[in-house]
Amino acid sequence: MQFLRPATWAGALAAKAERPGARPIAGGTDVMVEMNFGRPRPEALLDLTAIPELSTWDRDGATVRLSAGVPYTRIIDELGDVLPGLAIASRTVGSPQIRNRGTVGGNLGSASPAGDAHPPLLATGASVEVESVRGARTIPIGEFFVAPRHPSGGTAPRRRSTLEPDELIRAVRVPVAAGPQQFAKIGTRNAMVIAVCSFALALNPGERRAGTGIGSAAPTPVRAREAEDFLTSEPDWDGPLDEEVARRFGELVAAAASPIDDVRGTAAYRRHALSVLARRTLTWTWKELLCA
Repeated sequence: MQFLRPATWAGALAAKAERPGARPIAGGTDVMVEMNFGRPRPEALLDLTAIPELSTWDRDGATVRLSAGVPYTRIIDELGDVLPGLAIASRTVGSPQIRNRGTVGGNLGSASPAGDAHPPLLATGASVEVESVRGARTIPIGEFFVAPRHPSGGTAPRRRSTLEPDELIRAVRVPVAAGPQQFAKIGTRNAMVIAVCSFALALNPGERRAGTGIGSAAPTPVRAREAEDFLTSEPDWDGPLDEEVARRFGELVAAAASPIDDVRGTAAYRRHALSVLARRTLTWTWKELLCA
């Protein structure tokens, strides 16, 4: 297996064009785990850590452009006030060592339904910048994930995204929070856990609408669109949250999922847990909304 370490973005694109099977690596928190478990080894590793522009972020008005190599720790420390949902999710990722190395770009690259960054990106309407030697394009986050398929002759589903073989993720564009945001997940323990299910909620009181994101409860991360529509039409955004509104919101979030039974939990448990997470996050964000 070859190890490639370009010093420039142009060099990385050229290397990926020449070797489409090369696996990009930055923090390595997903890639190295897969290799240690004996899963198929890529023909090459494409180390992106020497490229300076991949470790930066900037704000352009109402949008934060987060380069693919910015680690979770920096999101927590530097962007918690403008991207609170993503920062809350970042705090739940692994241990401090993992958060120092892991990145949102890597999370997107793995395309796992359980990725902690995915629900808040869906809830906020983020978009993903990808590029190859053929050119650049921007993919809305809702179109980025593709349902997994079974590899030929295998039994485990392969995670998929709309990335072409010669493309690399350059950055994620995330709207600055227009109101309270929350993220919550359930796992077998509090630390270093893969989510049994997770949920993100972003309120936009100025437009009286909400965004949602569900993780680890469908073939891909998904939104709960009926639950979003319900919050647009039903509650009084200027008054306290009605318990019946919270209950119905939880039901609609659970109905949007299509979970399975696996080693981490049953489908029934995931649906129940999502309804609880939805009620809790709606209660938390509504309290914050009324106190603003």
